[in-house]
Amino acid sequence: MKLLCLAAALALTGVAAHADSVDTLREFSRDVRTARADFTQTVTSPDGAKKKVSSGTFEFARPNRFRFAYRKPFEQLIVSDGKKVWLHDPDLNQVSIRAFDQALGATPAALLSGGGLERDFELSVLPARDGLDWVKAVPRTKGGGVETLQIGFKGRQLAALEIVDAFGQRSLMQFAELATNFAAVDATYRFVPPAGADVVEQPR
Repeated sequence: MKLLCLAAALALTGVAAHADSVDTLREFSRDVRTARADFTQTVTSPDGAKKKVSSGTFEFARPNRFRFAYRKPFEQLIVSDGKKVWLHDPDLNQVSIRAFDQALGATPAALLSGGGLERDFELSVLPARDGLDWVKAVPRTKGGGVETLQIGFKGRQLAALEIVDAFGQRSLMQFAELATNFAAVDATYRFVPPAGADVVEQPR
């Protein structure tokens, strides 16, 4: 996927310090209308033995428009205009198209770019780790393949997103060079299949 305890003496301090992480996510959802960043994604198998690393760029414009562009080790593009989601695999010259509401559900892209944060996810505070403040987001609707998401903030800035799927596979996305609230370009969130591509549109 192309998603903890403090010592008793520090418990009250820890709760006070990290209670703001859920509020930070709420503020991010409310105040950040557009964002783009570079990302590195590390996918770890359930037994922790195998890891795959990929990288690329991510951009979104609320509501529900986003663009994931994987660059390494293989190119892949995932684009949504809020109505449809296109997945383009250049190596196979194949494009898959799905309706937005069928493709997203309670997924990381929906969490970051959508408008239904509290409606779609149950939020709770996690202790800080790796220099970040973390929020746990559990999808309210089961069956979408995502078990839990964890969102890490450095101060008020989005820094990481960790996903655990239904099979126990863990995917950590780390963000860099984050820019927010720039003017959205509509063409960024539209996709025209290249000539000769094998196009498969999933029925509703």
